[in-house]
Amino acid sequence: MTTTVGIRDISRNSNILEGYDYIDVEDKKTHEYKGLFVSPKFAEDIKRYLQKKILDEKQKELDEIMQFAGIAESETKDKTFQELKASKREKYYDE
Repeated sequence: MTTTVGIRDISRNSNILEGYDYIDVEDKKTHEYKGLFVSPKFAEDIKRYLQKKILDEKQKELDEIMQFAGIAESETKDKTFQELKASKREKYYDE
């Protein structure tokens, strides 16, 4: 079960959160969506989902950056991140 409430409604009566699976929060004056309150029974599931999503986004950004590591020396063509690390290690420590 769900409902939409205003920020002021929550601050005046926090018991309004009980009895709902989640509550959409909006600014009643501007009708701007502010966020979501989740029931404690779903909180752990949502936390795990968000942690996985954040880690996936960070890994994607890292992969995009590492794609260009060493590009001035043409070392990255068709190499994986692990291969790039290994070749850098060999280059700097074997000399």
